[in-house]
Amino acid sequence: MNELNERDALRADVYRLLARLLREAPDASLLEWLAGLEVDQDGTLLAARWASLVVAAGATTAAALERAHFRHLVGVVQGDITPYASWYRNGELMDAALVALRRDLKALGFERAEHSRDPEDHLAALCEVMAMLIEARAPDEARFFMTHLAPWASDCLADLGRVDAPFYAHLGLLGQAFIEEESRRLEAESRQDPVRIVEP
Repeated sequence: MNELNERDALRADVYRLLARLLREAPDASLLEWLAGLEVDQDGTLLAARWASLVVAAGATTAAALERAHFRHLVGVVQGDITPYASWYRNGELMDAALVALRRDLKALGFERAEHSRDPEDHLAALCEVMAMLIEARAPDEARFFMTHLAPWASDCLADLGRVDAPFYAHLGLLGQAFIEEESRRLEAESRQDPVRIVEP
């Protein structure tokens, strides 16, 4: 199989980074890597959001982000943000959105990791699935995104963009811009049904 083109490889990397930062706070080495990123300022909103995250990464510590991650994305009962599809789409956890997602994940051959405590509709898990679909060149990539991410992920990340920890606020705004760009591109692809040969 040929290697992914540069654009798709970068998309998969961004999904994996979003997943990592949504699931847990960055350790010191990841934070240092983020703070040292060089962003090509091409005038796009996405580039500006990347630059803001890089600055925020250089102005905080791993210890501070561990506390902020718990406060904003975990919480004792729940954090400021509840990053689950069922919450954003149906107002309750473990609801219809999760049932539909589990059905589609099973059809795609994905199984929940035994060590995972989070339901499969956590935004981090969905970003991980997208990265794998991109890397596998799966024909279901666009449909999966439009069904399970497009209806709510941008709103969730916009909410994260309003928290008081600058790093997580900028992560939310970056994620929002990325998901909205993905929505514009994948919506057209999701409408292109494969050609079906019908027996007379």
